[in-house]
Amino acid sequence: MERRRQKRGLKKIAAICLAGAAVLLLAACSGGKNEDQGIIISDSGKRMIVNLFGPMEKSNPDARNIARSAFDRTVMMAEEKLGLTVEYRTYTAENYQDKTYDDVTLDRARNNMDDLYLLNPDTIQKLGEEGRLLDLSDLDCAKNLRETVKIANCVDGKLVAIPQEVVAHGLFVNKTLFDQYDLSLPETPEDLLECCRVLKENGIETPIGANRWWLENFVFAQAYADLYNGGNTAAEIEALNQGESRYSDYMRPGFEFLQQLIDLGYIDAEAAYTYEAIEGEGPDFLAQKTPIVMAYWSAANADTAYGKPDFELQVIGFPSSRGQMPVVSMTGYAIGAEAEHLEDTKKVLEIILSDEALLLYAETNHVISPSKNVEVECIPALKPLNDRLHENVYVLGSNAGMKVEQWGNTCLIVRKLLNGATVDECMAEFDRLQEESLKE
Repeated sequence: MERRRQKRGLKKIAAICLAGAAVLLLAACSGGKNEDQGIIISDSGKRMIVNLFGPMEKSNPDARNIARSAFDRTVMMAEEKLGLTVEYRTYTAENYQDKTYDDVTLDRARNNMDDLYLLNPDTIQKLGEEGRLLDLSDLDCAKNLRETVKIANCVDGKLVAIPQEVVAHGLFVNKTLFDQYDLSLPETPEDLLECCRVLKENGIETPIGANRWWLENFVFAQAYADLYNGGNTAAEIEALNQGESRYSDYMRPGFEFLQQLIDLGYIDAEAAYTYEAIEGEGPDFLAQKTPIVMAYWSAANADTAYGKPDFELQVIGFPSSRGQMPVVSMTGYAIGAEAEHLEDTKKVLEIILSDEALLLYAETNHVISPSKNVEVECIPALKPLNDRLHENVYVLGSNAGMKVEQWGNTCLIVRKLLNGATVDECMAEFDRLQEESLKE
């Protein structure tokens, strides 16, 4: 039962921690049991040409969900240009009790039930390793991708998924409070500790507001700053995959840093363990009781998150030995290797991932495009994070080329730390996961 709960937790984490329209919907899809394959919602009056399985129905013409509408507009672009219909097949949580969205996509892809899928990182990795996803490297749209996207979605040298947006996580800082106490925005872990010391001495009870989903960003920034920015990325990942290097050696400094933040009272571990993302720590951040939180790029644009604070907001990368470090993750669209409508599906993907469509999507949602040719002006608060990304400085929180799934596993192990596990116990869990991956 405990392993089942952990598995369900991992699937939910992979969904809830990735920003954007797809993610917000996947995050809600963690319950329910499939009794009668009643998971398809389709427009029965339409001729089915290409089957798309994802977490959302086609939105109504007057839909208020801008992110969903942006995706629909790119699909309509493909339908009009190709003279075909994209049939939405939709996951609905109420039809399940034990299966998550990831469970369902694995099952459907393995049984060749659809043509096109929206997948989370761990699912991309599994299906890619099983050879069930088409290599998209030869598509014209793939030629325009940022290197970040290629690295994150390649399995055994094959590009098996492409997203419509790149999700960058960062530290959200109340710059007004920082200026009040003459504090510079932190670059290194030591800088952040000093900022927290000053803030706490000036009456800020908990300088960093945290939740149970996103503290792993601190770990990734420190663990992989050199791996992704030191010029030896492929060789280091291969050494990890072969067991020549240990994930625990990379992860230890980040976990020791988190433990230090907890021990000094800069993070409330008990509260973080129970807080949902933004809902938990968000009110105190907006009320200027907590000057630092962590979130994804789009949260700075969303009025329902941090889009309208009563103070100057700055979004920076997480502290690392190489300075402020964005942590990047992404979902992705993938085609079944044996898709029934393979050629039509490839044409659809070419259009919805073309620079024209990606520009429409990025301008509507104010997000980072996977295409190196598409740039959207960001708000001033996001400029520090955006500058680092333009410098091609980042770490990946999800990487299908690593045999040990990163985002969900690390989040679960961080939660063990919040619940009282020692750093050594957490590192032993990474060693166990790595040993299991070497047996596969």
